[in-house]
Amino acid sequence: MDLTVVSYVIYLLVSIALTVWVARTLSHNGRIFLADVLHGNEKLADAVNHLLVVGFYLVNLGFVALYLNGDDEIGDAREVFEALSTKLGVVLLVLGVMHLGNVYVLNKIRRRGVMEREQLPPVAPTDWIAPSAGA
Repeated sequence: MDLTVVSYVIYLLVSIALTVWVARTLSHNGRIFLADVLHGNEKLADAVNHLLVVGFYLVNLGFVALYLNGDDEIGDAREVFEALSTKLGVVLLVLGVMHLGNVYVLNKIRRRGVMEREQLPPVAPTDWIAPSAGA
């Protein structure tokens, strides 16, 4: 069997497995974060979580498919490992960047919600003080 085809198969199997694992981990652990960002609205958090996972799969699996093409012929086992390390390293970097991008956006949404909550006084004002003339 051609070693190029072997490297493609290994690349696809490992890349798809990594994408599924990262997506499931982010979905499971990100649900709590989303519920906080969305002020405890569990249904909305589940819906947004599901949409994020679908988008994550589409972008990452699309990238994996586009990056499958290799320019060089692979002649021996050493070249298989070199090609796989390059391709899988790039896939891991893309997965990490996607994760950090999601966390960054969600954190900005969360911060805005926290700031909006802090703008309201904790108790309603009951009196006022006139400004002093000396100040």
